Amino acid sequence: MNTREIAGSLATLLAELVDGAPEGGAYMLNGGDPGLLRSLDRLSAEAASASPDGGAPIAAHVEHLRYGLSLMNRWSGGENPFRDADWSAAWHRTSVTDAEWAQLRADLRDEAHRWLSTVRAPREVAPIELNGMIGSIAHLAYHVGAIRQIDRTARGPAAND
Repeated sequence: MNTREIAGSLATLLAELVDGAPEGGAYMLNGGDPGLLRSLDRLSAEAASASPDGGAPIAAHVEHLRYGLSLMNRWSGGENPFRDADWSAAWHRTSVTDAEWAQLRADLRDEAHRWLSTVRAPREVAPIELNGMIGSIAHLAYHVGAIRQIDRTARGPAAND
């Protein structure tokens, strides 16, 4: 199957989560929401390392997203990175320094924008691959919400703003 007919929709949804929603209307976020990357830029390394109620810190969520998107990017380049993927590794990150936090955000930005470029381009995929592409957007949306529950500073505008 070819993604030609849905590539634009997939890219729109992914871009909104990553880079923010336009003021006039949005699909995943409230209008004017800055998206994940700019929301993370508002957080300090200390905030990204905080573990309220013993849960995973934001830094671990970000590393998990970066890793997952790196796998998708490797897949799009012809590899099969899922065979030996270690999804648990990211959750061991419990704190970051200022320099590590800046690098982690830059790495996430790079992986997210590489994946966005891939999603935008029509390609032949098997049904399981299309499920993975769509799932990557839903997975990102889940973690945007989880991060915003951990630290209110990362939240976007309320629906009635």
